[in-house]
Amino acid sequence: MAKYGKAAGKSVARALRREKAGKLRSGKGGKVTSRAQAIAIGLSEARRRGAKVPKKKS
Repeated sequence: MAKYGKAAGKSVARALRREKAGKLRSGKGGKVTSRAQAIAIGLSEARRRGAKVPKKKS
């Protein structure tokens, strides 16, 4: 069984494209430069939209 749904993959791809274009921001306007951070933001957005994404490890 897949861990992540299609919607989650699309959300991550969208975030990576924004990061590459220099448009992805985190916090109070901080520019995201790390690929890992962009992926985390994409997954977080997917979670908010109700996509199939595992819970964060705490």
